[in-house]
Amino acid sequence: MLLILLCLFIAVVVVQFLYYIVFFGKFSFAKPQISTPKRVPISIIVCAKNEEENVKNFIPLLAQQNYPDYEIVLIDDASSDETLEVFEAFEKQYSNVKLVKVQNNEAFWGNKKFALTLGIKAAKNEYLLFTDADCYPKTTEWVKEMSAQFTKEKTIVLGYGAYEKIKNSFLNKIIRFETLLTATQYFSWAKLGKPYMGVGRNMAYKREEFFKTNGFIEHMKIRSGDDDLFINEAATAKNTTICYTTDSFTFSKPKTTFKEWFTQKRRHVATAKHYKSFDRSQLALFYATQLLFFILPTILLAFQFQWIIVLSIIVFRYIFAWISLGFAAGKLKEKDVMYWFPIIEIILVVSQFNIFLTNTFSKPVQWK
Repeated sequence: MLLILLCLFIAVVVVQFLYYIVFFGKFSFAKPQISTPKRVPISIIVCAKNEEENVKNFIPLLAQQNYPDYEIVLIDDASSDETLEVFEAFEKQYSNVKLVKVQNNEAFWGNKKFALTLGIKAAKNEYLLFTDADCYPKTTEWVKEMSAQFTKEKTIVLGYGAYEKIKNSFLNKIIRFETLLTATQYFSWAKLGKPYMGVGRNMAYKREEFFKTNGFIEHMKIRSGDDDLFINEAATAKNTTICYTTDSFTFSKPKTTFKEWFTQKRRHVATAKHYKSFDRSQLALFYATQLLFFILPTILLAFQFQWIIVLSIIVFRYIFAWISLGFAAGKLKEKDVMYWFPIIEIILVVSQFNIFLTNTFSKPVQWK
């Protein structure tokens, strides 16, 4: 029995090697990205619901972009605070701001996808750049960098949505590591020709891609997934590319309590179950091998079965995983989280299993 467990452990590490070195290596070991400005007319789309303080601080940063031809489409999704009033003030202040007011609709009440659909239809430009109301671009070159990746064939651009660093916060390191790992996964699979998700904090696509899939109609009843479910449906090897230049990053304020972060991740995991079968399978296999990597050697070492071989395999796995994610972290400016990689990984694996169990027995809260 122990010999079977050892063979299974070796198989798990082989699969992990394929993920970290072969698959994730497509992004981790890629050359630095060089962008050539395209200067196509861009419409920035921002949807907000009760984000009064965030939009006060972040919309002016969008208005300062170093780009010759762009508009900002601000969508107020029936906010109950002062978000609409703030947007109206920006519309008067900036000539390139367009305001879309969404009223409560009985059929689509509280559905962000309905609000985004109205904003997309109201945009005057064909090329759309998306971010969230609680996000801001790292530099004034954000629009230029993201739009530079568009070509005649590449009409979907996946960007990186980072989180702010908080000093002396281990939770912050967990959040940023998880974000790094997620980005490494969707960037790598996009480069492999199997794009499966993007983040609404930083992504762009041509409007024709939206209408090709009839917008969000296939998953309109699912409150979340305006970003990843759309990409899962619309993105292909031919029409999708990635952008990871430093000036293309956006930043968001991270959750500050474990409970808030756990609730957020529950929504993300619940949405992922609606991905295409291949994407669900490859994600499930990766997380299953992560879990088994901790369970199997624990059993083997408890019985001191071939402990030298087991420890050698563990060290080998940590070396190649650390190298792969380390290169990715360098590209995404998240190197500091890699010092805590072994500890954070265990926490994430346990959290992921806990989320799976929790979601099995209760539904997560969706778009507020």
